[in-house]
Amino acid sequence: MASFLQIENISKSYGQKVLFENIAFNINEGDKIALIAPNGTGKTSLLRILAGEDKSDSGGKILFLKDIRIAFLEQDYDYDEALTIEQQIVSHSHAQTERMSPEYREDFMQRMRELATGFRLGSTDRLMGELSGGEVKRVALTELLALDAEFLIMDEPTNHLDIEAIEFLEGYLGRSRCTLLMVTHDRYFLDRVCNTVMELDHGAVYTYRGNYQNYLEKRDERIANYNAETDKVRNLLRRELEWIHATPCARSGKAKYRINAFHELADRAAQVYTTKQITLDGVGAASRLGSKIIDCGKVSFERDGKFLLRDFDYKFQRYERVGIVGRNGVGKTTFIELLTGGLEPTSGIIERGESLKIGYYRQSGISFTKDETVLATVNDTRLLGRFLFPHDMLNTRISKLSGGEKRRLYLLTILMQEPNLLILDEPTNDLDIVTLNILEEYLLEFKGTLLIVSHDRHFMDRVADHLLVFCGEGKVKDFTGTFSEYRSYIKDYEAGQKAVQKPAAKPAAPKPAAQPKPRKLSFKEQRELEALEAELPVLEQEKSELEQAMSSGTLAYAELQKSSERIQELIALIDEKEMRWLELSSI
Repeated sequence: MASFLQIENISKSYGQKVLFENIAFNINEGDKIALIAPNGTGKTSLLRILAGEDKSDSGGKILFLKDIRIAFLEQDYDYDEALTIEQQIVSHSHAQTERMSPEYREDFMQRMRELATGFRLGSTDRLMGELSGGEVKRVALTELLALDAEFLIMDEPTNHLDIEAIEFLEGYLGRSRCTLLMVTHDRYFLDRVCNTVMELDHGAVYTYRGNYQNYLEKRDERIANYNAETDKVRNLLRRELEWIHATPCARSGKAKYRINAFHELADRAAQVYTTKQITLDGVGAASRLGSKIIDCGKVSFERDGKFLLRDFDYKFQRYERVGIVGRNGVGKTTFIELLTGGLEPTSGIIERGESLKIGYYRQSGISFTKDETVLATVNDTRLLGRFLFPHDMLNTRISKLSGGEKRRLYLLTILMQEPNLLILDEPTNDLDIVTLNILEEYLLEFKGTLLIVSHDRHFMDRVADHLLVFCGEGKVKDFTGTFSEYRSYIKDYEAGQKAVQKPAAKPAAPKPAAQPKPRKLSFKEQRELEALEAELPVLEQEKSELEQAMSSGTLAYAELQKSSERIQELIALIDEKEMRWLELSSI
């Protein structure tokens, strides 16, 4: 496959903090890569450099394949509130579309309207200033995908999207032949879209072919191998040290090279690979929780003649973990504001327990003054250290932190309050995957009541016991099961509804003719079926062996490329033969 992008000697620092230095990697046509790294280590900076929005400190080379179109999705989309959706997309993408042929521009407008429909944006004559945060993100994605670029660079594409939009984007990118480099925290989205994981770790880049689970396994192997080599070097260093002490007279003349080698060994022996991780042990133990949490009786809330909640009856229980789901704009955040007292209901009663202590992690994030420092926000160096804010970061202004670092600090301020009712509104936005894994473990052990608003399927599947589903028009339903089970139920239900809505064919007049005899396979078809039954296991075995070889980390680059191409051929061949097998088997 053609090389779409070659990177050599790219570096980026902010003050004394080195994000990455002299890194190099290659991206081939058809690669769909998820870039993974802890918050604050340079993921967004790297994407901006590749997209031409920032520059490398060390110069270096960024070589794209000639004439390929590149499109970049930033986390924050720049828009004019006074423009309509269509005007915004056309004006914002003008720099790229003006260089294209009239036919391309016409195709662009057609794709834009189709994508707007797919993302449920409604009329493209709506003003940008009237849109919710999730709708603005869908406009940004509509513009990006309408450009039909060969190479997409995307920074957290699923942030602020509801599940329907995520699934639409997931399906679109899964079918697309584009080459993709993206940062995402959504593990289900990653596995269903990407074929490669690229890790930015300690200033270096490591590439793993396969899914997220494969990445975790191979990463552990890499670290274990590195530390094993360090142990070997230490043993060698010990012997060299004995020689140094035992033969002081040999320190001159021809033995000087051993003295120099000894110092090099000492440097290498000190390099033990450690992974710094956020730890929540001892942070924010829940306050004592009484028997009464929040009781809602016939609660309704109306705004501008529209019900966001209608006749809601529910008594929240001790230690239950509730997931709150629904499309953007159906009233989930409004519901949380009602529970916490930020809004008063139009009708009905909300009673809160006397011992209730609410910790509310808002979607809007932390509020801070321009020059406020990390230490001024949380005056506890022990806790800051546990949340990966070392001593040299304590006087850093919050405005200089990355989006993920701000979210991590905000989460700490909430947990420090020791709430017994913890409410998290879109907690997964901007947090790295490692932090999310640790947060999940903490929430599973949390000794209080938990309410979570999120569209992250993996996060919800792990943490929530049941769901409150906001269906629109103020209706809320309680669903017992995981988020994935709910999505499966909804898809089955919608498929059934479509089948019911199909107009029934007029019944034909009964005919006395005899029923036709079922057709049997011809001799040739029978032989074909037998051949397929023999071929399919062989193809599956070849595919499995290639996948194992690619995951082993032992293949040379050329072999890896060849194996990747063969797997794609096998997938297509297996699909084709399975369809034919099903066709013949049903006769």
